[in-house]
Amino acid sequence: MTRLLPRLLRFLSINIIVLRYSLDQIILSGYNHPLLYLSYLNPWYWLYGRKVSRGLRIRQALIHLGPIFVKIGQLLSNRIDLLPKDILGELAQLQDKVPPFSGRIAMNIIANSLKINLNTVFASIEETALASASIAQVHAASLHDGSKVVLKVLRPKVKQQIRRDLELLRMFAGLASYCLPKIRAFKPLEIVKEIAHNLYAELDLMLEGANAAQLRRNFNNSPDLYIPKIYWSYSNAKVLVMERLDGIPINDTQRLQQTGVDFTKIAELAINIFFTQVFRDNFFHADLHPGNIFVKVTNHAKPQYQLVDFGIVSSLSNHDQRYLAANMLALLKRDYRRVTELHIAATWLPANTRIDLFEAAIRAVCEPAFALPLQELSLAQLLLRLFQTAHKFHVNIQPQLILLQKSLLNIESLSRNLDPNIELLATATPYIEKWLSKQLGLTAYLRTFNHSLPLLTETLPEIPKLLINLLRAPAAHTTSQQAKPTIARKLSYIIKGIGIGLLSASSLLWCYYHSSIHLPALSWVLSGSGLLLLILTSLV
Repeated sequence: MTRLLPRLLRFLSINIIVLRYSLDQIILSGYNHPLLYLSYLNPWYWLYGRKVSRGLRIRQALIHLGPIFVKIGQLLSNRIDLLPKDILGELAQLQDKVPPFSGRIAMNIIANSLKINLNTVFASIEETALASASIAQVHAASLHDGSKVVLKVLRPKVKQQIRRDLELLRMFAGLASYCLPKIRAFKPLEIVKEIAHNLYAELDLMLEGANAAQLRRNFNNSPDLYIPKIYWSYSNAKVLVMERLDGIPINDTQRLQQTGVDFTKIAELAINIFFTQVFRDNFFHADLHPGNIFVKVTNHAKPQYQLVDFGIVSSLSNHDQRYLAANMLALLKRDYRRVTELHIAATWLPANTRIDLFEAAIRAVCEPAFALPLQELSLAQLLLRLFQTAHKFHVNIQPQLILLQKSLLNIESLSRNLDPNIELLATATPYIEKWLSKQLGLTAYLRTFNHSLPLLTETLPEIPKLLINLLRAPAAHTTSQQAKPTIARKLSYIIKGIGIGLLSASSLLWCYYHSSIHLPALSWVLSGSGLLLLILTSLV
């Protein structure tokens, strides 16, 4: 009962805010619900709702609902496959625009969480927040050795607030699915599940630190990108201490111009860094809004990017990589039938989808885009329209692909703001082609097989036992009335054993890959021979 009353009060407050910003009218009008006329009885609609755009009303309502709903709005701003452009534009403005909590409370959280005396560890620390977001806020500080750092601190009681509001969101999603049949196609319960996954991941700042460490390792000593150092000794799930950067915010074009840096160069560099993360490392920063991007210009001829806020990163599975590569290759060749077949093979499309209709829809999206001059072609917008088209055919777009498109949209927008004439496709094509060559064809097959060889070495100690069992198995299962195995059959078992032995030998040789340049070739010969013997004897 003690937990029920706060939830009930929160439920009522949410409904009041929904009515105050006339969100009921937005929800019902979008689906022509029979109860739409009731929204016109809401006095706030006449006083406020009809005078303000729906996107602005949604953004203001989320801010009023509190930091957790602001974060939900930020996450929904990535769902370009679900929400219209005007709403997405307003939700994108929710980044880092949350009022900070008390600096004194932040200092207490840091001291209690790390179990330290702040003066012992930090030479100075600022109580006034440097930046504030929905989950945490940042304070500037310095260590006794002179190192400049920032401390990211979780908001007080944020876990309890998230847990409470997510329970209510699940209830709202269930009611929406039941009362608004057309909204079921958007899978509201799955969206809430995705939001919950992202929120709970961001509540552990050690995960964010690990993401930063991975990106830093991927770009170790890179002249193009710098990732701040994490001070693990002073970090835990509630507090993250990292190196403070001194770069210029990417959207501060006036300061960048004063450095004399070439804007075309930094625009191309942004694209190169993004595609390197996606295609080389398969691990990319998925929250690339301008507030998280800085440029350091010690030499105007060699600018360096700096990134912060690593709460949202993403990668593509091997399955998604293969099919995305094949789809991109088919699109570049304008083979729309192949695109359709790949969608069905990847189970992205229902099996009963009419291929001709989906092929025509893809063609209608791509042909106008490819007819544009290269400097006007937007890869992100092309992906967006493809996702929107796919949604009409009930394609299950994976969240990581949506994050990839959203990140590409941010980079593309950033690059075009720096240099309106930049040809994104021309800059990105070398990375795409190199990636495609690795993902498709014989090279990709050989690499996959090469990666699986270490697993074969784990079975080597079992090979003698397996061979003995293989040779004894027919005799053990033969009754007195049955004939004994023929010589030919025994011979086939022996040959199979030899085949397995050759495979094992090839695995051993692979382990000594670096000791001799000739061993890899011998390993492939033995492996191929062993496989051939196994295939031939399986036909006996």
